[in-house]
Amino acid sequence: MERRPLGRTGIPVPRLCYGTLPLGPLQAGLPPEEGGALLAYAMDRGVDFLDTAELYGTYAHVRAAVRLAGRAPLVCTKSYAWDRGGMAESVDKARRETGLDVLDVFLLHEQETPLTLLGHAQAFEYLLECRAKGLVRAVGFSTHAAAPVEAAVAAKRGGVAEDADDPWQGLGCGPYAEADVIHPILNRAGLGLIDGPPERMLRAAAAARAEGIGILGMKMLGGGNLLPTLREEAAWALALPFVDAFAVGMQTRAEIDMDVALIEGRPVPEEAARAAAAREKRLWIHDWCTGCGACVERCTRGALAMGEDGKSRVDRSKCVLCGYCAAACRDFAIKVV
Repeated sequence: MERRPLGRTGIPVPRLCYGTLPLGPLQAGLPPEEGGALLAYAMDRGVDFLDTAELYGTYAHVRAAVRLAGRAPLVCTKSYAWDRGGMAESVDKARRETGLDVLDVFLLHEQETPLTLLGHAQAFEYLLECRAKGLVRAVGFSTHAAAPVEAAVAAKRGGVAEDADDPWQGLGCGPYAEADVIHPILNRAGLGLIDGPPERMLRAAAAARAEGIGILGMKMLGGGNLLPTLREEAAWALALPFVDAFAVGMQTRAEIDMDVALIEGRPVPEEAARAAAAREKRLWIHDWCTGCGACVERCTRGALAMGEDGKSRVDRSKCVLCGYCAAACRDFAIKVV
């Protein structure tokens, strides 16, 4: 599989990154050995770049993959920690539970605005210390919005983003001039974006890559919503010259084989394509939902709301099946199936 340098990090990555979220408790709930076997299978086919996060609950799956494959993959992980102490705990947990002494990429998870970047500056500064010590090779953030990407570009340039009067609200550029990698939503339809049309994110990501920031795209297939046109979506995404790799969630060997073929430009068997397109994933809300509203508050896309019966309801036209709402449910009443 083709490999590209991840920005200026010096890390050569395969064009396909294995998104592990669908393996864990937020979606399929596969045991670590079963999920690890899928990861090892993908690694044998050149997909040795794994995307995980503290939220996903898949560190044990990564650890199992290392044992089964007999070698360490490249690993990108993420944390919501906002201060130094919290990030120190997150880094220690990731290293301990994956069994990896060095983490290739460590990101702030799901930054929504320049202000959230500022609010997480202490955690980011701790990641920079970890990079200096060799515990982490590259740092940055993931995002479902263009504004943080624009702000990072402004920080690199020491100025102000084109689409914002002052992305740092007069507080200076912060530490984000040191960002190595950004993990943004990039798909043709703009599914999952929370602050504008897809063209805005395309401009921002291209500008970030021009500044040497590695771009690891996510949601190429819109969380599965774009599977009926998967060939067209993949062709569009892979033609973006500023994207180094795309993270795609996979739950079966057939899906791995299909996505590897797509990325490598080989024909995808019609039967596999039909099966993928026919496999409908959905957000399932059980009848024991108590109506606490935590999932509604957690969803950044406005896909969840309280119904007349006092229980949570999903607008499937807005849902990208990320499963993050499930982590907010104290009663385990919500899941992607």
